[in-house]
Amino acid sequence: MFFSVGIPTHRVDAGADLVGAEAVMEMARAAEDAGFDAAFVTDHPFPGDRWLAHGGHHTLDPMVTLSFAAAATTTLRLHTNLFVPAYRNPFVSAKMISTLDALSAGRVILGVGAGYLEPEFAALGADFEGRNDALDEALRAMRAAWTGESVVFEGAGYAAPGNTMLPRPAQERIPVWIGGNSKRAIRRVVDLGDGWLPMPAPAKASKTLRTPGIETLAGLRARLDYLEEYAASVGRTAPVDVTFMPRGLSMFSGADLDADAIVEDLAEQAAVGVTGVTIALPARTRAEFLEQAASFGERVIAHVK
Repeated sequence: MFFSVGIPTHRVDAGADLVGAEAVMEMARAAEDAGFDAAFVTDHPFPGDRWLAHGGHHTLDPMVTLSFAAAATTTLRLHTNLFVPAYRNPFVSAKMISTLDALSAGRVILGVGAGYLEPEFAALGADFEGRNDALDEALRAMRAAWTGESVVFEGAGYAAPGNTMLPRPAQERIPVWIGGNSKRAIRRVVDLGDGWLPMPAPAKASKTLRTPGIETLAGLRARLDYLEEYAASVGRTAPVDVTFMPRGLSMFSGADLDADAIVEDLAEQAAVGVTGVTIALPARTRAEFLEQAASFGERVIAHVK
């Protein structure tokens, strides 16, 4: 099973203890030493004040942050969870991502989502209502740019009449993992992605997150059945990575670590088709993060792997 741990770049209130350069590098090294396969960060360039006042959060820029994590490690994968392509021109995004992949010797995993914060879209001059179409188009545009060959591509509000982006990413194919619980998101995974990042979320949060809730493994399995049916209908045979979260250790819980319960839960997740998990440690300080990462490695990762 694949393990990705969150670098708590949303804790800007903690200052340099959690969001400073040395903090990011030390936590990345700790994650690698503990046996995590990847570290992830999220993407909120300019969130709205109302969302921030009701539990929302700031975060560091994902590509800059992951470049510090890359410089401090050698094998740790660099995971965006999630990056919102609709916020930016896709060729600017492609350049940032390919640069990070080239400089890290091919360690990027690009997790993407359509986005759900309308005031943030407005502040960035992005089309909220058209965000799903923008995501689909951006994935095609970025893939074209990453070939290193001349690109002729016309999108909504931009066009490449014959442009080339070098250097190419170090990876032959940057893995694109797509977030979202809706059927459209699942079809996007099959059509354009390499992996799926479903979100365990209460149904009551579906309006805020702009995606249906998933509250049980049975609910996840039902969506995996849909993924497999759709893949068969379009002739896709390539496998799809499925990265979930341990129940009781998600962004909605804030619970303390219960290693035995997590190991049991991961066995149940694997049985329904989950191939990896994202972990949000409940650490409040850097020292707690370092301790919890090491403990998780010894008490969970070592047992599961």
